[in-house]
Amino acid sequence: MSRKKAPKSVIKRLPVYLRILDNLIRRDVEVISSRGLSDETGFTAEQIRKDLAYFGAFGTRGTGYNTSYLRDKLMRIIGLDKKTRLVIVGAGYLGKALTRYNVLKNPYVDIVGVFDANPQEVGSEIEGIKIQSIEDIPEVLNKQNVKVAMITVPAEAAQKVVDSLISLGITAILNFAPTKLIVPRKVQVHNADLTIELQSLIYYVMEEEKEEKESRIQK
Repeated sequence: MSRKKAPKSVIKRLPVYLRILDNLIRRDVEVISSRGLSDETGFTAEQIRKDLAYFGAFGTRGTGYNTSYLRDKLMRIIGLDKKTRLVIVGAGYLGKALTRYNVLKNPYVDIVGVFDANPQEVGSEIEGIKIQSIEDIPEVLNKQNVKVAMITVPAEAAQKVVDSLISLGITAILNFAPTKLIVPRKVQVHNADLTIELQSLIYYVMEEEKEEKESRIQK
């Protein structure tokens, strides 16, 4: 019998579990219960057990999960047991920050190219990675087996860049451009709009301030 396919919401939680397990292993924690994982992640113990059950049985009843064993299994499930090659298109402030972070802090990826349309940026380096002209993308992708791209280009340039990347074999895109992209069904796009996230956060701050003001008035 084939295993039930995990929903996207579950897939998005797996990297959270992996990050927690990395931290636990650094703290020399060898075994943790689902309740302990709940305390670390904020998800319920039941939710965690259900999520992991999509992929197999990894824990021991009454004991919990061996952190190193579960980490290794999650890495294989996600596809992080080998480095994933990716390119970054757009070497402005955000593109440079993402490149620097992934080179220094993300051991699961290998950035094989950073590209920008600005001639003044081309030739400079970010943590040893030379910024190349956006015109060099086809040559690099033809030589490298790359399926993943991050784009941090202006909104008006995003669709053209994405169309070109897809024609060259890119099938997964992390989009930081503040615009909706039109892509074939086989291509996965995750949008990371920092402005929307910040504005949503501000809403909650304003709501809290309103509640505090109303509370003072009632007193």
